[in-house]
This record gives sequence, C-alpha cells and structure tokens, in this order.
Amino acid sequence: MRLPKQLLSRKTNSHKGDFGHIFILAGSLRFSGAALLCAESALRCGAGLVTLGVPEKLVNAIIRVKPKELMLLPLSQTPQGSFSVKSYKKIKDFLKKIDVLIIGPGLGQHSSTQKLVRKIVTDIDKPMVLDADGLNALAGHLEIFSAIRSKPFSKILTPHPGEIARLLGKSIEEIQKNRKNIARSFAIRYNCILVLKGNKTVIADHKGKIYINNTGNPGMATAGSGDVLTGIIASFLGQGLDAFSAAKYAVYLHGLAGDLAAEEKTELGMIASDIIEKIPEAIKISS
Repeated sequence: MRLPKQLLSRKTNSHKGDFGHIFILAGSLRFSGAALLCAESALRCGAGLVTLGVPEKLVNAIIRVKPKELMLLPLSQTPQGSFSVKSYKKIKDFLKKIDVLIIGPGLGQHSSTQKLVRKIVTDIDKPMVLDADGLNALAGHLEIFSAIRSKPFSKILTPHPGEIARLLGKSIEEIQKNRKNIARSFAIRYNCILVLKGNKTVIADHKGKIYINNTGNPGMATAGSGDVLTGIIASFLGQGLDAFSAAKYAVYLHGLAGDLAAEEKTELGMIASDIIEKIPEAIKISS
C-alpha cells in the first residue's frame, strides 16, 4: 500500500502549523512510558506540534527523558499520581490551540481520572483518538455516544479484544470469533471509527465500511505497541486525512514498521521503541 500524497508531498513554504498540533492526555505515576511512546510516534509520523499533558508531579521526571521536540502541559493530579477532574478547565482552555486530542495511554483507572475522560468525551467536539484507559473509562457509559451523535466530530476508538469485550459486556472469545461484524456494528451504533486491534486489525466506520490490515507480526504483542499506533493515527488525522483513512494508513504503517523491526531484532527481541525507530524506513517503502 502506498501512503497518500497528502502525507508525502509538502509545499516549499510549509510551516509546522500546517501539519497539526496534537495534544496528548496520557500517563500517570505508574505508566509514564506510555505517554512518551505515543508522543514520539506522533512526532516521527509528521505532526507539526505535539504537546503532552501530564499530571504535574511527573513533569520533572519526564523532562529528563522526553524528546526535545515535545512540549509539556502540567495538569492537576490525584494523590495517586493520575489526572484529576479538577484539570478540566485548563484542558478545555488549551484545546482552543490544538487540532487533535489523544486520551488514554497510561492514564490509570482512578475514579477522578475516569470522570474527567467522560466529561471531555461528552463536552468536547475536537477530533480525538481514544485508547487504553481512555476506553476503560467508558465501560458502562456508552450512552455518552448517543448524546453526542449530532455534533460534528471525528472519534477514533482503538480497543484490543479485552477492551472491547469490557465495553460490550462480552467475552474475549466472543469478540475473536466475530471480529469483523462486531467492529462494524459497534462503529455504526456509536457513530465512530473503530480500530479492533490484533492479528489482522479490523477498521470499521460509521457507515459500515471495513478495512482488514495484513501487516504486522506477533512480536508486536509487547508493552507500548498500541501507544505507538495511537500516536500515528492522531498524527495522520492532524495532517488532514479523514478519520477512516487516518486509521487505515496508520495501522498499515505501524504493522510495516513492526515487520521491519522484527527482521532486525527478531519477534522475540523487539520492543515498542523498535517500531518507532523503523517508521522512517516504513514511510520510504510506502512512498
């Protein structure tokens, strides 16, 4: 598959504002690495600007290891080191400056954090990618999507089988036996783009369109791989692709980068950072 010209061809007078400002709400005291993997992959896939919103007491630790190109926004936190719902106003004000919002990697499942996620999903119209604990916060609250059906938005949900099983109240076995139909029915019912991760990742849109991906390998079943994918999707969305196309091309490129990483590191020896390292080579192959 070739990536679209929209991603590959840039005007000579381009500036960073032309390629999207991605705002990532991610990380907690236990899971700061997820936020960094997501941010680095977004940068590596062409996002013009990336700001990482993190619980305020994580800032000093993250500054020591973050990519130099990444901006930070400290936000109110719970005593356990995750986002507090008290940070909502500051987040809402900052959203005026950005193009795409990511919610989820490494958030944790504190009740205040989950309340914040639900408030943002309900109230904010920005294009967004929901992953990991951003999805877990919606378990038992999918009626939120019914309430916002009429608003102009692009929401991309990226569950693995366990997460969508939790959202739907089904077993993982049920999900895996009927991946294509479950992805399609979910996307139609909740008016979103659904990326059901796993072997032959399924992407479905709100009109029933389906794409089944053929890149990737079992070595990508490693901590942080999904966080890398989330960053790629948001980066492509911020560069102007429609939500379905952003998800489709991101899943393809993510899998191809993983295949290249496996060739060099082996499936057994690869980690999520290796996928990011191979993104430029994957882009060249897909150009």
